[in-house]
Amino acid sequence: MIDHVGVGHDAVRRANLSRVLRRLHADGPATRADLTVSSGLNRSTIGALVTDLASRQLVTEGEARATGAPGRPSPTVSVRTDRCVVLALDIGVDSIAAATFVLGGSRRRLLRIDRPRGRTPIDTTVEDLGALADDLLGDLTRRHRLLGIGVSVVGLVRTTDGLVHAAPNLGWQDAPLAGLLRARLRRRVPIQIANDADAGVLAERVRGAGRGVDDLVYVSGEVGVGGGVIVGGRPLRGTGGYAGEIGHMSVDAAGLPCVCGAVGCWETRIGESALLRLAGEPEDGGREAVDRVLAAADAGDEGALGALEELGRWLSIGLGALVNIFDPELVILGRLHARLHPYVSHHAEEHLATRTLVGRRSAVRVVPAELDDSCLVGAAELAFEPILADPTSVRPARVAVSA
Repeated sequence: MIDHVGVGHDAVRRANLSRVLRRLHADGPATRADLTVSSGLNRSTIGALVTDLASRQLVTEGEARATGAPGRPSPTVSVRTDRCVVLALDIGVDSIAAATFVLGGSRRRLLRIDRPRGRTPIDTTVEDLGALADDLLGDLTRRHRLLGIGVSVVGLVRTTDGLVHAAPNLGWQDAPLAGLLRARLRRRVPIQIANDADAGVLAERVRGAGRGVDDLVYVSGEVGVGGGVIVGGRPLRGTGGYAGEIGHMSVDAAGLPCVCGAVGCWETRIGESALLRLAGEPEDGGREAVDRVLAAADAGDEGALGALEELGRWLSIGLGALVNIFDPELVILGRLHARLHPYVSHHAEEHLATRTLVGRRSAVRVVPAELDDSCLVGAAELAFEPILADPTSVRPARVAVSA
């Protein structure tokens, strides 16, 4: 409940509208009675908030139905899925994807292009994304309103202006991604850009393994390794938005050179190339080589199992440091590491128990990500964030549109 002395009425109303809309967006339909209980607001206030959101065509109400509980039947409130839509873009090492999502988080349509690994110029990437976006947005009806665009990218992102400071595995340096996308897409809507792991942790907290968890760490990678951190329910961004580059923690001073220019970074020990090197596969073998390693492990191959055990040991070294620093309730492994979880979880947890402070290990859990496309889903959630934070930014409809 938001009702602080000294806070203006309009600010309180915006905060309460946000609270109700977030609840419906993340958790699905709820009765007015449910919203009253979860928000701590009274029934008449909830009624007024729902009416306001409905006037902005953000929610709709069904007929009141008796639940068997005392009191009047309570109408069910749902977000409208026929009006507000966002565009989500995901830029990976070997693929790009674009999708439209409606309020409530359902994916409307997805397009993906696999690309050869290598240094792909940003202009080419933006043009390819633009072609996908044109297709998706051209498929929307007149009733749809594009609220915003969210982008996940495997790089170091300055969130204030969408500059990709460095994306070594793409060959980008100081790339003005937000500006280039804005010029190509020609849409006058906000563009939110985040590192892929920051997008992934957001998605997993809203819709995946981290639902309801206020303190969690997300570790994800393929060629590189990144991380997203939620502390006290809020994402840890840092001064410029660069927080979470956990793949470049130094874990082995006498180790291997990293693409970032340092030596002994964590990603040189737990990234895709590390697994393939340990298993005797070409380090640039990609997904097919990873599939071979996991198939060999399933068949009981000692070399593959040994490689996974060694990777699990190095995984525990980095996780131990993260657990000691952030004291999370949950650690989520995404992308490649979600696939590896069944093979490395036993080794990682066994070693992790010896690397964390007394009492910390008893609470933290290490689990795989639940979402197949957490970075893309996270990009959509980034795009929804401005409207969720301030639903009054959507003007009431002049003429009511039937639900």
